[in-house]
Amino acid sequence: MKKTLLFFLISIQFAFAQDKVVRMGIVGMTHDHVFQILNNVKHEGVEVVGFAEPDKALAMKYFAKYKLPENLWYASLDEMIEKAKPEAVCDFRSIIEHLETVQKCAPKGVHVMVEKPLAVNLAAAKQMEALAKKHNIQLLTNYETTWYASNHEAYKMINEDKAIGDIRKIVIHDGHSGPKEIGVTKTFMDWLGDPVKNGGGAIIDFGCYGADIMSWMMKGERPTSVTAITQTIKPDMYPKVDDEATIIVTYPKAQGIFQASWNWPFDRKDAEFYGKTGYIIADRSLQMRVRKGNRNAPPEEKVEIKPLASPMNDPFSYFAAVVRGKVKSENDLGSLKINMVAMEILDAAVKSSKAGKTIELK
Repeated sequence: MKKTLLFFLISIQFAFAQDKVVRMGIVGMTHDHVFQILNNVKHEGVEVVGFAEPDKALAMKYFAKYKLPENLWYASLDEMIEKAKPEAVCDFRSIIEHLETVQKCAPKGVHVMVEKPLAVNLAAAKQMEALAKKHNIQLLTNYETTWYASNHEAYKMINEDKAIGDIRKIVIHDGHSGPKEIGVTKTFMDWLGDPVKNGGGAIIDFGCYGADIMSWMMKGERPTSVTAITQTIKPDMYPKVDDEATIIVTYPKAQGIFQASWNWPFDRKDAEFYGKTGYIIADRSLQMRVRKGNRNAPPEEKVEIKPLASPMNDPFSYFAAVVRGKVKSENDLGSLKINMVAMEILDAAVKSSKAGKTIELK
């Protein structure tokens, strides 16, 4: 009887722990993607317990605009960890600072989600990976495209339903007319246009989306080579970094082309998936264009897609669900496994563009 009661109490305690909201901290407010959480701090499974931002004037400006209590502000990540005791942290700083966030959070068992890409280069990514594994924390990367239902439907059609045969080519377009042109904040632009703090320009800012989606679609397979060409078409606007990039990755029987641009007339994030027996054209809408069969197949059709269900439709709720063990993220778009491959691609792409040659991956 006592054993049964003990088992019951343990089960209740475990269930309560799983349902308990995740105490989440925000580190940095210089990345404009922080507006994702400022616009709405209430997300399923999440309690925001603090914002760590050394620039108090910047923090107070946003706190006033979004009507947040001043007691949520902390002058540093260390202070926030000590006083607010977050279980998880979302990083909205420059990419080069992602490593420092993991260095401070991992030893304390604090899980981390960074804004894309994972790291400023492969060397930093490897340090972050080692820390995450040593201290058994979750280390995720947040991309806007992770929350597109079309990408998940395309993955299902390609890798589960085998609807268009084996992948032969994936062409991914990501970009806009330029960060200055669309009016990003000065605090964001100060590091976005810095080749050290950002790792590059458009090649990093938008090339990372293609690297992530391709690595995911290929189930974590490493490419055999990476070739990249970059240009700075607007040196008066972006004197230190590229604003135009094309990355080509090869596999034994497939190829990926990622077109990253700060020069397009319109914002776009879309992908074309070509298989042996069909193709899928997908963007952020709830509709895809699909054609299947041989050369005499019927014309392409428009396929309606269902919206993603919670927590798969929100980065913060998803992060909380991963922390609580409700979602397994090992092979997801934001997972460490997939993003280590994506970082290898990005790192090789930057090296290729500088050297003017293809980088062969051993």
